[in-house]
Amino acid sequence: MPAPETIVRITRGPLAESVHRGHIAVVDSGGTVLKHVGDASYKTFARSTAKLLQAIPVIESGAAERYELSDKEIAIVCASHSGEQEHVETVRNLLMRADISPKRLQCGPHEPLYRPAAVRMRESGEKPTALHNNCSGKHTGMLLLAKHTGSPLESYMSPDHPVQRMMLETVSDMSGVPADEIALGTDGCGVPVFGLPLDKLAYAFARLGSGTGLSAKRAEACQRIVAAIGRFPYYLAGTDRFDTRLIEVTKGRLIGKGGAEGVFTVAVPDKGLGIALKAEDGNQRAVYPAVVETLKQLDLLVGSELEQLKPFHFPDIHNWSGNVVGKTEPAFRLRP
Repeated sequence: MPAPETIVRITRGPLAESVHRGHIAVVDSGGTVLKHVGDASYKTFARSTAKLLQAIPVIESGAAERYELSDKEIAIVCASHSGEQEHVETVRNLLMRADISPKRLQCGPHEPLYRPAAVRMRESGEKPTALHNNCSGKHTGMLLLAKHTGSPLESYMSPDHPVQRMMLETVSDMSGVPADEIALGTDGCGVPVFGLPLDKLAYAFARLGSGTGLSAKRAEACQRIVAAIGRFPYYLAGTDRFDTRLIEVTKGRLIGKGGAEGVFTVAVPDKGLGIALKAEDGNQRAVYPAVVETLKQLDLLVGSELEQLKPFHFPDIHNWSGNVVGKTEPAFRLRP
């Protein structure tokens, strides 16, 4: 199997102090790998990148229509949100509309990812709840789907639950990987997470954006997801988050979604492309520079967009006094 390649280099003065290695796959909507770095078929867990695929049955089943989900709410169902007030209120209101108690959420509590929100909660003595969990939107989508299909709410996280079976089958169909060949693990929020080759994950995102080879009903659901996130990228992540900024800067032309342990995916609807990247050591600091560089090499970003994304493309290394003492630089070339 091809070895991982250096994708990002950390320099301090004259030396490359650290390197991050990884894999990248660029795939078209027919499943052909067009460009790659390292091993395009490297198998890894999709982590939170799968949330966009997991949202498909929420729409396709009629649950989104029954509970009148707005585009903003569809975006939050796909989100790894920062726990800002608007995120929490959107999830809470969606649960209330479906007459589901927030206590039904089994994702567990954690402080908001948005530091100012976390600081305010600490200073006021407010304790975080499951609503603040970055995955609370996804779990709300699962609860809505369970209620809509008449499935039990209390066991919605079980791999054998009808909701989880529907989501596995959707990931299987979108990626072209048979369900029994998808490795199942447990994500940080407690639900099943899907392990599959990078090129197949990229293929799923190419189809998500283009609708190629999908039934009319599924293509419509995918189009709704892409359009909703394009209109409300703040609800996919949050203030100063890369996922949100990428979509804002490109005005929804590129739809990107990150996942834990160094995974990132991009759908390019107007080109019928999907991109999947994995930093093999799981270090997040390698991901955003490598994603922006990939998009640059594919000529998917114009000059002004590159300038706006420069803080993610070439992040500076600072010391405790705030002085720049090093650089983060992409260090690869995509190959046919």
